[in-house]
Amino acid sequence: MGAGGGDQQAQNTGAPLDKTFLTEVRQAGLWEIPACRPAQANASSEANKRAGLHLLDGHSKLDQPVRNDSEALHVPIPDQATAEQQCWAEQLRNARGSAFDQLFVDLLRESHGRVFTTIGEVRASTKNSLVRRHATQANTTVQDHMDVLEETGLVTDATLDGVASSIPK
Repeated sequence: MGAGGGDQQAQNTGAPLDKTFLTEVRQAGLWEIPACRPAQANASSEANKRAGLHLLDGHSKLDQPVRNDSEALHVPIPDQATAEQQCWAEQLRNARGSAFDQLFVDLLRESHGRVFTTIGEVRASTKNSLVRRHATQANTTVQDHMDVLEETGLVTDATLDGVASSIPK
């Protein structure tokens, strides 16, 4: 391993961005797992039903590793979604048909786009090998999820503008 501490960094993290990353990945799962479940009943398009199952599976696979890594690194992570995220999940539980389809894609594509920037920063700069490994997995999953959401044909310029406006300049 190169200079800079090697695997000693796998045991603890003091980097604020590492902690932010672990928190954001956990919070994404906390709202997106329940938000994707209604897609089977509430979506009008097969593409959205497939996307819902695909995202549900992907976030389910990220959830246990983020809990394991945060425990190993002594980084507390939340056990519930933010109030805003809970509101989004509630909106999706109550929407039906084409209204559900558009809301589902808008909320989830924007959410994935926002966390994608954090993942890139963390993967490029963390000195912690556990966080780096987890960021690599999260990067692959989030890119895949954005692709699946875009394949629905419902991602709009407004959705992408919302993501762009949240990226620090």
